Amino acid sequence: MPITKTLPPIPSTAPTPATPWQWDALCAQTGPDFFFPEPGTSVRDAKRLCGACEGRAACLEYALANDERFGVWGGLSEQERKALRRG
Repeated sequence: MPITKTLPPIPSTAPTPATPWQWDALCAQTGPDFFFPEPGTSVRDAKRLCGACEGRAACLEYALANDERFGVWGGLSEQERKALRRG
């Protein structure tokens, strides 16, 4: 008789929206790879999508308040947010 082992379910890698703007954000419909690309790849398309999103301002505010250091948030890259914080 073969031995079988039941594995626990694999959790979803997609985060559950925590704030109201995240429910309607366009990024919630595309997936994280689009906004967290491999180093050295373009974020142009992600930034273009952010530009059309009604939650862009709230997203940027969230990223700055929570010191998000990676990915595109509120239409800005890591470097752009860093420069904005420095003023």
